[in-house]
Amino acid sequence: MASKSPYFASGSSTLTSVGRTLRSASRRKHVKIEYEGKELPQNESDKKTRQSNIRNIQDQEKHPRASKLPKLEKNEIKVETKAENASGAWIPKNWQQQLENIREMRRERNAAVDHQGCERTANPDAPPQVQRYQILISLMLSSQTKDQVTFEAMRKLKENNLTIANILKMKEDKIGELIKPVGFWRKKAGYIKKATEICHDQYADDIPPTVEELVKLPGVGPKMAYITMNVAWNKLSGIGVDTHVHRISNRLGWVKKATALPEQTRIALESWLPREEWNDVNVLLVGFGQQTCLPVKPLCSKCLNLDICPFGRKNKKK
Repeated sequence: MASKSPYFASGSSTLTSVGRTLRSASRRKHVKIEYEGKELPQNESDKKTRQSNIRNIQDQEKHPRASKLPKLEKNEIKVETKAENASGAWIPKNWQQQLENIREMRRERNAAVDHQGCERTANPDAPPQVQRYQILISLMLSSQTKDQVTFEAMRKLKENNLTIANILKMKEDKIGELIKPVGFWRKKAGYIKKATEICHDQYADDIPPTVEELVKLPGVGPKMAYITMNVAWNKLSGIGVDTHVHRISNRLGWVKKATALPEQTRIALESWLPREEWNDVNVLLVGFGQQTCLPVKPLCSKCLNLDICPFGRKNKKK
């Protein structure tokens, strides 16, 4: 469609015929037509007419007589789409500056996630497969639980030899006592027991090596699976979106339409955010959410993004 890819018209000897065709092709409000740097007026037209006129433009370019007619430079007549990148995909406005500002505010990396996150909970002296298992367990505990509480529960589990072999011997009630008071600790004790049995029976005392297999474990959701792949397996498979990343992405306008679920936010982010940013964006935004962009009473007045954040601007007016 014209709003997705620029079309350059040539082969018209007058502005009138080209302008008429392009105006018919510019149905939507966020598309503008320029001729020699001046924006041309737009007329309403139905979808069929628009598509027909676009085909006419393309046919003009391919017409044998086109080479004999005066050609217009590409920068003289063009169809532009706002908030789109070179490939035609939607991108949020000011995202680079917003991200740079968040990095500056997170320069000291002193939020709870920075020293008590899942990658900090595994025993560095344990064999690799044990470390991977401990990272997975930490993420299973982290759901609806603060990092400080998860970190303490992991400390207790490690004191009781947190390995697949030992958890298989441990009763579910004992696991519950060790992880209490994490959120939904009774359910999580059962999840840990069942997931550990699967790791032992199907993965030779290791954890699943793919997102698809990880989410089949009881108590493991997409966020945990993607972070497990990134941290435990050192394989960048996707963005881990928890409640902080979900909330902040919607506040900053990093989703084209407001999303209701973290998984919807993940898909939206991965559609435009450069892949080289995926690995760090979870910890970066989680810490930002813990310190500044709080769920309730966010510190917008102290945020460097105050004037370029849709949510911040609304709070500023209030």
